[in-house]
Amino acid sequence: MKEWQTRATYLICCGATVLLGLGSRRFGAYLPAFVAHYAGDTLWSLMVFLGVGFLAPTLRTARRASLALVFSYAIEVSQLYHAPWIDALRHTTLGGLVLGFGFLWSDIVCYTVGVAVGAMVESTLIPWVGSLRERTPRSGNS
Repeated sequence: MKEWQTRATYLICCGATVLLGLGSRRFGAYLPAFVAHYAGDTLWSLMVFLGVGFLAPTLRTARRASLALVFSYAIEVSQLYHAPWIDALRHTTLGGLVLGFGFLWSDIVCYTVGVAVGAMVESTLIPWVGSLRERTPRSGNS
């Protein structure tokens, strides 16, 4: 698979994940309580993993997973900071979806699960990821 096709696949998967995450928030009353409570955060980190895949499709899965986890954890830790400017940003729709509102240890667990699921599915079920890396010259940083 060519790099642009790989990027397009990541983008489509990312969009589908966003829709599932928004749906889990919108229709949470119709879902089991556990799913309704934790699906959004788990899908958010899966979307971050897919976004890293879109930006850097030739990196190894473990490297992309590490980057996604660091980014997700950093966003969660940033929720301990409550300056007026960032809280105002958090109170916008997009700011609230991206930055969240308050630190929760359960979100760290959800992020770990979301990225782990993405990495496991990619590394075990999707052969095109490996074939793209085999054809792409290494720069020594992947």
